[in-house]
Amino acid sequence: LLLLALPAQARALKIGIVAFQMSSETHARAANAAVAAAKQLGWSVTLLNSRGSVPESGTQIETLIQAKPDALILCMTKPVELDAQLAEAQKAGIPVVTIASGTSPHTLFDIQANEYQVGSDAALYLLGLMNYRGALLTERFEGNLATRIRGKMLDAVLSENTAVKVLGSHSMARTASWQDDVRNGMGALLQRDAGKFQGVWASFDGQAFVIDDLMQAQGLKKGQVPLVSMDGGQTTFARIRDPNSLLVATVAVPFELMGQKAVDAIERIVDKGETKSSVVQGPYMLLPSVLVDRSNVPAEGKWPW
Repeated sequence: LLLLALPAQARALKIGIVAFQMSSETHARAANAAVAAAKQLGWSVTLLNSRGSVPESGTQIETLIQAKPDALILCMTKPVELDAQLAEAQKAGIPVVTIASGTSPHTLFDIQANEYQVGSDAALYLLGLMNYRGALLTERFEGNLATRIRGKMLDAVLSENTAVKVLGSHSMARTASWQDDVRNGMGALLQRDAGKFQGVWASFDGQAFVIDDLMQAQGLKKGQVPLVSMDGGQTTFARIRDPNSLLVATVAVPFELMGQKAVDAIERIVDKGETKSSVVQGPYMLLPSVLVDRSNVPAEGKWPW
């Protein structure tokens, strides 16, 4: 009875973290925050970078499963393409929490921003700068749940505001060499449609950095053609503050908080024995986002939440 009355001692868990593409700032932010939170608890952590490759990510997950971790955290993974590996983890009794990936019947839940809000906030802000008329260039990415939703929200906004037309659109296809993909695709549109568009929309900030550099190289100045994207980060905030950058706004998503929340959830469910439903209801844990422009851009090293 005395032993039963004693509080349970926290275990030093062993977890694996797989980031799909660490060259992407958002993937790195979420993964590194999860690593830091886990190590603060005294856990053993293995961090792997899939370098934008689905086959490599699958191999890494399989390798981690063989090491028998207490849990896995997958950042911006591909649940559909990696269904077999996720099913293998579930069969092995290894709980999986994903970040900004979408859900799977083989995982606990996905942590993400309300991407419907993120997408609509960005679209409405950009159209406001254009006075709801004119032509747009868009840089999309259909290979990720979050960016795909953002594009759909842009389409929904445009369907009700027909004075704004999409003059040209490029959809990023590659993940391993995505910067070159964006540079080539959007570079061609910027040259073809020079002087004919009044705004540029990018599905995530990394794309916007490439586009911003291209537009500056063409001699465009801040205020001439607004560039709006989504994700938020110190590099983005610096560009918003930069008088030479054409990036004027982003919808900032708390990726660091996502990594921390993933570790917190694993601690509660795996270590403390709480039920999944006591941590989150349904397949998603949604975190708030913040639209950031020059009126509220944080100082260097600060965050808007």
